[in-house]
Amino acid sequence: MIGEYNTARPHIILKEYGRNVQKLVEYIRSVPDKNKRTELSATLIELIKQLTPSLKDQPENPQRLWDDLYIIADFNLDINNPYPVPEPEVLFKKPMKVNYPQSKVRFKHYGKNIEKLVKEALKKEDPAEKEEAIIYLGKLMKTFFGAWNKEMLDDSVILNDIKIMSEGKLTLNIDKVREENLFEMLYRERKKLQPVQGERERDRNNGGGKHRHQKPFNKNKNRRRRD
Repeated sequence: MIGEYNTARPHIILKEYGRNVQKLVEYIRSVPDKNKRTELSATLIELIKQLTPSLKDQPENPQRLWDDLYIIADFNLDINNPYPVPEPEVLFKKPMKVNYPQSKVRFKHYGKNIEKLVKEALKKEDPAEKEEAIIYLGKLMKTFFGAWNKEMLDDSVILNDIKIMSEGKLTLNIDKVREENLFEMLYRERKKLQPVQGERERDRNNGGGKHRHQKPFNKNKNRRRRD
């Protein structure tokens, strides 16, 4: 007996249910009595629930199984459906295309959120609060740039970028920024940790801390002196 190849078999419409379920649907369609077809369809749906483990992890939706039954039957199934008969145009309707944001980021090395913060800073009316906002922006921008680049970013470049993003409405004296190190605070705090980390690494490599040059205590030598 020559075996039947899958290539010679009918196409499986819904692969998650398998070929045997599709054959049972074809048999139900051939039954002449409508009430009997309805009874067999209900039995088949209960069988599908037991044979399809993936249905256990999904919310209970009995209408979906009846809709799938119509899909397998190519919508040629005359039964007393407990739910409205599905329309092929509705079931196979393509979802609406979701448009992704197309707004361009002018300075990608700072990120999109920096531009949002610039807009918030423009809402400040008090000069002192506006200056604090510019300083905060400068610190963030220098931090973000340093996270992806080894080179340090000059304060004048940051001020100029803030001026561009704010259309010239956010400005700060470059001499004041440099004299008071307004944009360098985050980096000074980071540098304070580096010597401590270096000392720990050096002590770890030398097998001890600052007392590594001390000689070990010789108990026997002290005992001889007391004698």
